[in-house]
Amino acid sequence: MFSHVMIGTNDVARSKAFYDQIMQVLGYNEGVMDAKGRCMYATASGVLGLTKPINGEDATNGNGMTVGFLASNPEMVDTWHAVGLANGGTAIEEPPGIRGKAPRKLYMAYLRDPDGNKICATHFMLD
Repeated sequence: MFSHVMIGTNDVARSKAFYDQIMQVLGYNEGVMDAKGRCMYATASGVLGLTKPINGEDATNGNGMTVGFLASNPEMVDTWHAVGLANGGTAIEEPPGIRGKAPRKLYMAYLRDPDGNKICATHFMLD
């Protein structure tokens, strides 16, 4: 459904250090800097980019926006959350755990990245 997601940051190097750690937990390689000073995490199914806003203004977090990352199991979600906290993320909402009920149970964890963007890791639990 999506080709790419771009996340605004005021400090690409700081964001790269944070996202390199949490993306590694999910099985992705570290981000690659491009000629425009953006950090890209490219996969066969899409791209996550970290960038300063092209209009030259400060990056701000989107009110009501969340970027969700798919995790293959609840343990990966827990590790993702712990690694995020250890690398400058901030815990938000409920602690990692089950949300919803059958047939749509999810195991989720939420963080704010160092720029305040809301991100989560989600494992879809099948009964």
